[in-house]
Amino acid sequence: MEHFEAPNLEFLFDLELFVESPHLPGKTPIGNRRVIRVTGGSFEGEQLKGVVVPGGDDWITVREDGTIIQDVRILLQTNDDELILMTYRGIRTGPKEVLDRLDANEEVDISEYYFSTQPVFETSSKKYDWLNKRIFVSRGKRLEGKVNYSIYEVN
Repeated sequence: MEHFEAPNLEFLFDLELFVESPHLPGKTPIGNRRVIRVTGGSFEGEQLKGVVVPGGDDWITVREDGTIIQDVRILLQTNDDELILMTYRGIRTGPKEVLDRLDANEEVDISEYYFSTQPVFETSSKKYDWLNKRIFVSRGKRLEGKVNYSIYEVN
């Protein structure tokens, strides 16, 4: 069987999302749910930069062990006025005491927990069409009132 080298990661951009306090619908048949409204933000990298259009949402499922499964949809507007749909699923998990600190809005070093996502981009822009045809991953950090990500293209 043939073995391939691990893919390389190329930095795409840093993303900062500002968020509201969570809405807490409670435990449903799917799990304990949280819905967090994205109120804005910005992104910046060598190939593109701009703002996050207010109005996106993060529909979170909290598992019994405290692990969070994200389902996020946001809209990016580049500095050259192109629109890019961004969706991602992600996982944030760690020891219970660390997750409790995050839920209490404490700043926690990213080495203490796992927080990664798989962004997918969709755009009608000819300039940014290449985003429709690539795989991306990110690493995140939860902060009070915001979430920061560094996003990478898989090559």
